[in-house]
Amino acid sequence: MLDQIINFIESTGYFNVTLPQLIMIIIAFVLMYLAIVKKYEPLLLVPISFGVLLANIPVAGLMEPGGFLYWIYQGVKLGVFPPLIFLGVGAMTDFGPLIANPKSLLLGAAAQLGIFATFLGATLLGFDVKEAASIGIIGGADGPTAIFLTSKLAPHLLGAVAIAAYSYMALVPVIQPPIMRLLTTKKERTVVMEQLRPVSKTEKIIFPIIVTVLASFLVPPATALIGCLMLGNLFRECGVVDRLTKTAQNELINIITIFIGLTVGATASADKFLRIQTIQIIILGMIAFAFGTAGGVLFGKLMYLLTGGKVNPLIGSAGVSAVPMAARVSQKVAQEEMPGNFILMHAMGPNVAGVIGSAIAAGVLLSLYGG
Repeated sequence: MLDQIINFIESTGYFNVTLPQLIMIIIAFVLMYLAIVKKYEPLLLVPISFGVLLANIPVAGLMEPGGFLYWIYQGVKLGVFPPLIFLGVGAMTDFGPLIANPKSLLLGAAAQLGIFATFLGATLLGFDVKEAASIGIIGGADGPTAIFLTSKLAPHLLGAVAIAAYSYMALVPVIQPPIMRLLTTKKERTVVMEQLRPVSKTEKIIFPIIVTVLASFLVPPATALIGCLMLGNLFRECGVVDRLTKTAQNELINIITIFIGLTVGATASADKFLRIQTIQIIILGMIAFAFGTAGGVLFGKLMYLLTGGKVNPLIGSAGVSAVPMAARVSQKVAQEEMPGNFILMHAMGPNVAGVIGSAIAAGVLLSLYGG
């Protein structure tokens, strides 16, 4: 009987816990606090933080082969969950502002500067090209894209990259405004833009089909992301599949969000997360996001000059694909300079273009280094 009691005690987590696991559990609690109390991306950070907690419970082995979370994680590892998230995002996204002003696609492209600048910086710090590409994609401010690319190129960095990506997405209202003000003048920030033209239903239906063909032929590795994004948008705009649209917007994206958040968090076990690399990734992620914001704003300034002052450069910061938060930040900064100046719909153009741009950037990196 005494031996059985001793064996039971030795099998408990209390007996087997290590200091690194305790540290990771504290990190999980901090992430929960940020998600629940501070409301930083709670839909993702709540399951991610709980995944971190579960992965670091001693002896439980939920992420070991055959474990409960191990099987769910295969949806991330095999590249299934991120495209399904994009399906839901597409069903919720109105591409009308981008169609009305196609030039805003250039702003979305310019905001991907952070991805490639940080890729170079990461290689200089000693990361290999696959790891550098996974770190650089944080600059796109697109969690599913970051998860998709990292799961293909550097799965051992998935926990750190995902937590950094979603943390910076949540901090858009904090990080972006100082950069926007630093790179623009008051005159530029007070530009009032003309109202966008109406977009017909036919244009909205044709748009996702054309984008799928053009983007997929250009960067085939991005087809899963682009295709699902545009299929979701076609559901929304065609008007004949309301049940599918509602499912993509609600049940599907909610279920996949739980699965992807929980299992991505569970990759942050103590032995993989508590490394100097993690700190480097978090710092490089901040640099990537800042460079992305700066790239969009600077290209906005160029458009301001080329159009004779008709474009407000603030909309360029929305080129990172944190939809719709980045567009709202552009609107907020513009109204602080000039109450009543309404640029939100203009900012939504580069904002949704950023979603397409980050997916294409991921496809480029995957085509270069995925082999």
